[in-house]
Amino acid sequence: MNPIRVIISGGGTGGHIFPAVSIANAIRSKEPAAEILFVGAEGRMEMQRVPDAGYRIIGLPVRGLVRPLWSLRNISVLMDFFRSRRMVKKVITDFAPDVAVGVGGYASAPTLNAACSLGVPCLIQEQNSYAGVTNKSLAKKAERICVAYEGMERFFPKDKILLTGNPVRQSLSVCPLTRDEAAAALGLDSGKPVILIVGGSLGARTINESVLGSLDMIRQSGIQILWQTGKHYFETIDGKLKSRPQVPSLRATSFIADMDKAYAAADLVISRAGASSISELCQLGKPCILVPSPNVAEDHQTKNALALTSRNAALMVKDAEARDRLMPLALELVRDRAQLAALSENVRKLALFNSAEIIAEEVFRLAKSKKQSI
Repeated sequence: MNPIRVIISGGGTGGHIFPAVSIANAIRSKEPAAEILFVGAEGRMEMQRVPDAGYRIIGLPVRGLVRPLWSLRNISVLMDFFRSRRMVKKVITDFAPDVAVGVGGYASAPTLNAACSLGVPCLIQEQNSYAGVTNKSLAKKAERICVAYEGMERFFPKDKILLTGNPVRQSLSVCPLTRDEAAAALGLDSGKPVILIVGGSLGARTINESVLGSLDMIRQSGIQILWQTGKHYFETIDGKLKSRPQVPSLRATSFIADMDKAYAAADLVISRAGASSISELCQLGKPCILVPSPNVAEDHQTKNALALTSRNAALMVKDAEARDRLMPLALELVRDRAQLAALSENVRKLALFNSAEIIAEEVFRLAKSKKQSI
């Protein structure tokens, strides 16, 4: 039998890219000869991250709609969408996939629309507790919809839903180091608390400004802080840090390559409430303060965060309140071992494991059904 051929489409942020790569890795683990082709959006981070992971990717000129929706600039956005759909139809015809997988992001809509129209079985992976517009529009055409939260039948046909959880980076779950070993490997003092601050793969302006506004407080506390600023903000932040009195316990970096060690060393994590980030925190059992981004469709990050806070599995600070509340709360919480332990226990209860492997099994099932129907 010929090796399975799969198209995986989506991206834009690490929250879409990391699950996509995890699914691809799970497919390859089951069938090393599998042919996998990614389809992304030109100029977006998947065009770098996917090849770095060892997979081929094709970029489409697709973009997001401009607000307000009646803006004349959306004429060119729509023209690029239809151009992308024509381009990806040719890609699909040439590549002849057995299955198409959509993980969300600009490229996902034209790719899965084209795949469905050409008779390719489609699987959607919805990461959030509140479904996005693209996935809702694709739901009627998809064969299977893999979700991370219960109650998603309010968005999708119940008979197509499979509760799988969100795939996370495989490297995070296999870190062999203890908390103290990881801290030492990162050059931190294992005897002092560590706060890990991540604003997503691109950074988060409000979280960064909250830290900058609390430098005196951080210096006096002596709490160790490992701070991923995001590449767009690092140069400005680095300049501001150099112009102010030094904070020895604060380490700022544009991107943390060894996230497995960073998570292992952290006693508390401050994070946006993207679906992938939350899934990682659940699987690793990390106490966290979530700061949902207000700049996402349908405010889905707030809904993601509420799914945890309603179960006493996380604390939440609204974006608008973060500059005043975030760092004082974090510096107090990281010293409260009893509350950290309770948050860790509760968040771990929400974890769903082996998500990528379960989704990969569905991909193989759809491919087998297609071959049998031919």
